[in-house]
Amino acid sequence: MADESEKTEALVVFQPSGRRGHFPLGMPVLQAAQKLGVYLESVCGGRGLCGRCQVTVEAGNFAKYGIISSPDNLTATSELEIRYRAVKPLAEGRRLGCSAFIQGDLVIEIPSDAQTNRQVVRKRAESRMIERDLVTHLCYVEVAPPDISAPSGDADRLLSALENDWGYTSLTLDAVILPLLQSVMRKGDWRVTAAIFQEEGGAPCVIGLWPELKETIFGVTVDIGSTTIAAHLCDLMTGRVIATAGALNPQIRFGEDLMSRISYIQMNPGSQPDLTAAVRGTIDSLIAKAAEDANIQTADIVEAVIVGNPIMHHLFLDIDPTELGGAPFALAVSSALTQPAAGIVANLPANARIHTLPCIAGHVGADAAGVTLSERPYGADATTLLVDIGTNAEIVLGNKERVLAASSPTGPAFEGAEISCGQRAAPGAIERVRIDPESLAAKFKIIGVDLWSDEAGFAAQAGKIGITGICGSGIVEAIAEMYLTGILSADGVIGAPGKGASELIVPTERTFRYILHAGDIEISVSQKDVRAVQLAKAALYAGARLLMDKLGIDEVAKIKLAGAFGSYIDPKYAMVLGLIPDCDLKNVSGIGNAASTGARMALLNKKYRQEIQQEVKKLIKVETAMEARFQEHFVNAMAFPNKVEPFSRLRAQVTLPAQSPDSNSKRRSRARKRRTK
Repeated sequence: MADESEKTEALVVFQPSGRRGHFPLGMPVLQAAQKLGVYLESVCGGRGLCGRCQVTVEAGNFAKYGIISSPDNLTATSELEIRYRAVKPLAEGRRLGCSAFIQGDLVIEIPSDAQTNRQVVRKRAESRMIERDLVTHLCYVEVAPPDISAPSGDADRLLSALENDWGYTSLTLDAVILPLLQSVMRKGDWRVTAAIFQEEGGAPCVIGLWPELKETIFGVTVDIGSTTIAAHLCDLMTGRVIATAGALNPQIRFGEDLMSRISYIQMNPGSQPDLTAAVRGTIDSLIAKAAEDANIQTADIVEAVIVGNPIMHHLFLDIDPTELGGAPFALAVSSALTQPAAGIVANLPANARIHTLPCIAGHVGADAAGVTLSERPYGADATTLLVDIGTNAEIVLGNKERVLAASSPTGPAFEGAEISCGQRAAPGAIERVRIDPESLAAKFKIIGVDLWSDEAGFAAQAGKIGITGICGSGIVEAIAEMYLTGILSADGVIGAPGKGASELIVPTERTFRYILHAGDIEISVSQKDVRAVQLAKAALYAGARLLMDKLGIDEVAKIKLAGAFGSYIDPKYAMVLGLIPDCDLKNVSGIGNAASTGARMALLNKKYRQEIQQEVKKLIKVETAMEARFQEHFVNAMAFPNKVEPFSRLRAQVTLPAQSPDSNSKRRSRARKRRTK
């Protein structure tokens, strides 16, 4: 191994895009970003005048990348930066990318105010009629004024009036209300509206108080994904979503996937509060933005329902998640929790209540509980497979007889990370691909432009935002199309170019890469990219297949794909890759952000909170890491669409490349074994 002082190149990782590359020491950060297609604005051409290329260095041991990042791995503050600071403010820790030169390995974060081309957070609120049975009710009362002959306190008379007029018993008053109680009651001339919180089977509590008649209160749901966070603001009186806000999860700078964040905490003792503060701060900002967009006061938000995978769930609750990093994957808490917002989210009133849905198992979290509540497979006759695809795929399979759940470590490949030209979903990213079977030339769509690349007007529109990389749905379609057109073998090997294709399939070391777009930034698919997708899709399929084994079935009636990625991939291409089990394509559908839908159901109807808590207790949890057959399914699933599974329903609807005799014989052997069991 070469001495550190002999290094001539450094690995630089840009967040939040996840793009990375090796660059020679002495190169400006701005130039490295431009070479990777990472949008880092520079109006002055790198003269240190505009200040738009600001970056920060994330310090720490980033085991996922095998590097230690430090601000010392940039050159010292330059004369240009000193002059800039003398004229304009530059926040502590920020550097100008044009004037900071690479001296070692770095994890660079582009601050949110510098991200002109931000990721598209595709987590909209799905349309769903939800029966309301609120946990928090507004109750208007007229309280008897104080009387010197009956010296009871204002709070006592308020509680007495609520009991007499509304029938509440054992009613209590949140301590946060007490300091403002007298001024509110006198402002309303003893006519007030109280917000009374009472979960199913719980004691009622006054958590809000307003002078005179109050007609509307609000609640918010938050889905904390490992990559993105989405908040939906709801009018509790109508059940309507009135505003939505989304952002990248700032924890990405500590690690792109869940296990790398646990590794970061383990390698940087005392850092767990930083990850908690980062996610809470973003949620705080999203709530403020949603309230501003809806033109309401955050003081009128009385409830929040939070979902997320177990690691996000624990970090939000300020719980160290390191026990989830290895067997037996112990959760600190798995049941649903309700607690006051004080000290957790600043833009929620201290007396608002935060409810977190239950976690199912060590790596199947409250977001999977939300998806399960949204789709309710436990009440259906048909066997349904629910898959929430992210850096960690959460899988639920079953019907009214039995429901099983598991997770599979798919990694960040489906979100554009670990792909040579990959990026997260942002304007300029290729999201749709079609390859001509004769010429092998590709046409594509990019986010932000509705036209295909071979249509008139595409170049002009694309020129405004650039063609910057390929996101998750794009890489799925690209690899599936490469397989369908013969560029890829069933084992995932990019073949040598045939006649007329030499300009599109080019040698790279001992393998080949396929060029999707030869522009200012070349977008191509390499052999390593194919392998990354194979590993991700094999992990997901193996998890689903393992649950099918446990249920004793060889096919499912319905497949529902949840999450942003699941909703934007074409089911046909997902099945061509073998990402999901064989199924009639008309029975495969995207269900959008089902985790948020489940959270909204729990926000608007207290019976749903009790329902999912009870159903989670009945779910059979399968730990894929401990199952012997997982590896067998994983190896078979590395092939397109699968080495041994026939995928006969898919073949009846899509023309797939011919199968090898070897695959056929193995498939027949497997079928014989099943019949003899």
